[in-house]
Amino acid sequence: MDTKSPPAAERVYLHVKSGVLDRSYEGGTLLTEGDLAEAVGVSRTPVREALLKLEAEGLLKLYPKKGALVLPVSAQEIADVVETRLLVEQHAVAKVVHAVPVRLIERLEESLAEQHRHAAAGDLAAFAAADRTFHAEIVRAAGNRILAHLYDQLRDRQLRMGVATMHAEPSRVAKNIAEHTEILQALRDGAERTAAEVVGRHLSWVNTLARGES
Repeated sequence: MDTKSPPAAERVYLHVKSGVLDRSYEGGTLLTEGDLAEAVGVSRTPVREALLKLEAEGLLKLYPKKGALVLPVSAQEIADVVETRLLVEQHAVAKVVHAVPVRLIERLEESLAEQHRHAAAGDLAAFAAADRTFHAEIVRAAGNRILAHLYDQLRDRQLRMGVATMHAEPSRVAKNIAEHTEILQALRDGAERTAAEVVGRHLSWVNTLARGES
């Protein structure tokens, strides 16, 4: 069995990306090459490689001789992501609602159970990941691979925003679960209008919160 660890740059990349997405590294934090090299146990060369990749993904901004700044989630970015999600997700529920695959219902039920567990444990990062999976299952079930790929490209932004917004408004965890339950029931019932309405309401609160913080 091959037990070799990932290359050094990949280890740094995963370490920093995980920290940014779960808010261990908050927006506005300045990361230095030396600190990261020490934290991961590598030299500075793979750290630079990893930081360049993360800058290309829009998570960091590099400043020569200073380090890398973790970019805060902006209200505009949230608005853009929510708008894109609404277009994709309301289209997806409209496609699947009249002939919902049994396997989709099972996966959504599994995701809801996972959300309950993470909520009870107070693990917002894991809850945000399960939340994102719930919606991604519906998008994939719609059968449009191009839209599914587009949606997958939003994954990191969705996870980061999910954690940030639930930290800002912890009561949303229970509300998210309740709204996911409504979406699932609408799919079971074949209620297209209800499903689309709940998806719209479910996503609109993020924009409302963003405007309040901007």
